[in-house]
Amino acid sequence: MSLLGRIFADDEELGKKDDDRRRGKKTILPTWSARKSTSAATWPRRRTILYGLIACFTLYVFFKNIPQPDHPPMVRPRFEKPPHHAPPTTYSPKVVPDIPSEAPPRSGKPSAAERHYYDGPIRFYKLAVSLHAIARLGGHMEINNNVLFAVSSLKSATELIPIACKMANWDRNDVHLALMGRDDLDIDEIRVLNGVDEQCNVHWHDARPDFSLWSSDFRMEVSVSAALGHIHGFMHPQVVITDDSSREDSFFTRAIRARAFEMGKTVIELPPDASDNLMWIARLDSGSLAGKMLLYDDPTLSAYKVLAWQTTYIDILIHAPPRSSGSLLRLLKSIEAADYFGHRRPHLTIELPADVDPPTWAFLEELTWPPLDWSGTPHQSQVTLRHRIPRQAGTAEEASARQVESFYPARPGHSHVLVLSPQVELSPIYFHYLMYHLLEYRYSSMIRESPESKNFVGLSLELPSMHLNDSTAFSPPRSNRGPSHSNEEEEGQTATEGPISFLWQAPNSNAALYFGDKWIEFHSFLTSRFSNDPTKQPGRRKLISEIYPSWLEFFQELMRARGYTMLYPKFASGSPDSIASVHHELFQPPEEYSKRPKPSSDTDTPIPPLDPQETFETDPTKQRLKPKSTSESTPLTSNLLSLLPASAVPADLSDLPLLSHEGNVLDPSVLKSAARIFANDFRRTVGQCSATYKPRIEPMKADDLFCYGQDDVRGGLESGVLWREPSAPVTPPPRPVKDDNEIRQSEFEAHLMRQGGAKEEKKATTGVEKEEDETKPKGKGGKENAVEKNPVTKADATKLIEDNAPAEAAMERLREAKEGKVQRQEEYTKDAAEESKGEKPRGW
Repeated sequence: MSLLGRIFADDEELGKKDDDRRRGKKTILPTWSARKSTSAATWPRRRTILYGLIACFTLYVFFKNIPQPDHPPMVRPRFEKPPHHAPPTTYSPKVVPDIPSEAPPRSGKPSAAERHYYDGPIRFYKLAVSLHAIARLGGHMEINNNVLFAVSSLKSATELIPIACKMANWDRNDVHLALMGRDDLDIDEIRVLNGVDEQCNVHWHDARPDFSLWSSDFRMEVSVSAALGHIHGFMHPQVVITDDSSREDSFFTRAIRARAFEMGKTVIELPPDASDNLMWIARLDSGSLAGKMLLYDDPTLSAYKVLAWQTTYIDILIHAPPRSSGSLLRLLKSIEAADYFGHRRPHLTIELPADVDPPTWAFLEELTWPPLDWSGTPHQSQVTLRHRIPRQAGTAEEASARQVESFYPARPGHSHVLVLSPQVELSPIYFHYLMYHLLEYRYSSMIRESPESKNFVGLSLELPSMHLNDSTAFSPPRSNRGPSHSNEEEEGQTATEGPISFLWQAPNSNAALYFGDKWIEFHSFLTSRFSNDPTKQPGRRKLISEIYPSWLEFFQELMRARGYTMLYPKFASGSPDSIASVHHELFQPPEEYSKRPKPSSDTDTPIPPLDPQETFETDPTKQRLKPKSTSESTPLTSNLLSLLPASAVPADLSDLPLLSHEGNVLDPSVLKSAARIFANDFRRTVGQCSATYKPRIEPMKADDLFCYGQDDVRGGLESGVLWREPSAPVTPPPRPVKDDNEIRQSEFEAHLMRQGGAKEEKKATTGVEKEEDETKPKGKGGKENAVEKNPVTKADATKLIEDNAPAEAAMERLREAKEGKVQRQEEYTKDAAEESKGEKPRGW
């Protein structure tokens, strides 16, 4: 066999060809025909390999020369979150990879002015180290104490670093500061330049990308957004605080606003002078700054999440009485001159009297509120004028309804009303005071866990010098600490008594902020209070003087029934530190009380005749040294930080003194008991509820205090008798021949007359009523009238309702009336049974 045949012995064709050859001739090399057939067999394999090489080369050339887009796609690398209970991890700076310090390559020859050109992929070489190091701070939870200060410009860093360090020193938050700008200064160098020492407990994060000096604005904007996303994954900051947009980079401001809005986070942009006038923000906790609150604890009710700093709306309500032009202009000028630190201006609602003075009209025509924004933003007026139509002076109920219905909050969680009197002049920092105490005592984490927060109705800007009856001087409570009210006495201070803020169960109409949910409840209270005829309601002793508007009396009823309190400041009106000063020289009484009859002129002192030669004399012993007005000083012009305690956090509501409506110091448990007793007595006397009524209190409603038209009163005040249906069944009398309504009316009148000891009898044939002699002690058939033993007349029942006696005495009288009524009911049932059997004629 030839060599080819031995190699391809398994091929039949090749074997057959080998058989045709002559045997005996042996050759080492294959013949030409054999080489030709081998080449024909291996050619298809070489062609496949050649085509594959050509295809690979084509693909390589194609991908190598793909045109690059103008801007790279957004790259958002994500780091894995640490375990929930992972131990604290510390990272050494040595593990940080080498950061490129040279400029990245670029194509073409750029111009001299073009510096920020790089649009390559984004890498954060230092961010992961600091984020993993804060795993112990609870960043994996949605609700925590993390507050993030984000800066891009070094000028902004100089402004925010002192505030961040001050907030960290208060130890109420876990404070973080992230650098996201182009500057390549190291964090240690920035700390040295700003004088930061080891006492500043701020967590620093370097969130700057690689090649930040040469990055384009688009790349830096994507970098800021991506860095904030990484920080949010590890930290979940409750709020992001930045500097004013006029001093920050534009790409930074756009990225922070967009990404924070996407994540649902609050962004606070501080004004340029924040380190001087807004340092009080460092005392607030993360809950106050974020402002997220759950309005109701009941899961079946709607829950409102509020971002307090961004979505807090304050409406100013001013009720101007007649002839108050000077006072109104002074108040409006003080509102215009106040500092609002870049926050949204309050909405103004002014109720003008029927006769408006020309100076008032001239001032209102020129009033532009809020002030014009010269940036070109369209101006939207925030002023509403309500002009009353001249008419006779209405009742206190009508005046109260007209004033209260001027405002109704659309969002009760973050829409509040500031009620101001024209006699008030506000301090330039009144809005600082409002926002600080509103955020601290309404939205903070401390208040959300306090039961006293549910009974907190609002903030007063004025500390009155008199009680609401205007006849007794008011003495506010005082603390036993020094002027700083600190937990630890400062060096050189002695523990002396000083003024302190307190809670008082009394409303205020001069200058007070009322929360939106409590104002809605007051609307519900007045709606039910005025739904019944006022002439049918029993009279109640007036506790508030007529120098105050009439709605204040009804609001105090609601506060006493619910146990609500209002926070009052420690600064007296007229003092240099007052937030609101009250002027009495142009005082005008409320319209509902202004047209009362004046005393007769006969008692007035006659005017002496004029004498041109008279010498004016003054007795120094009778001359008053001080004016009666309590507010002649200039309002405060310093910052709010000077009024706050120097080294103490804000006091909890449970630690503040609590005063009753009479000014007595109370314990919170005593206040709750007093509110429950007053509410029960109010339901019985004013709300016309029965003794067995079980109220169901609903949020922002006061319907449980009233029972008008409900099934809890049977018979009720129309009949003048308080009684309930007996448990035993009553046999109804047979249907009379006369009209059913007439017979029942006659029977009811006779029944009332028998209660007073009278005896009644009617003729069966004619139905004509005859009155018996009222002196006879017995009824028909010689039977003694049982009602004489316990006579309860209509006058007694009315007196029982109108009497404002204690609840225990009222319940005792109700039990006596019930026993007498049951006895009379049994007699009436027995007479009806005898009449049905024929023993007595119909209509007896």
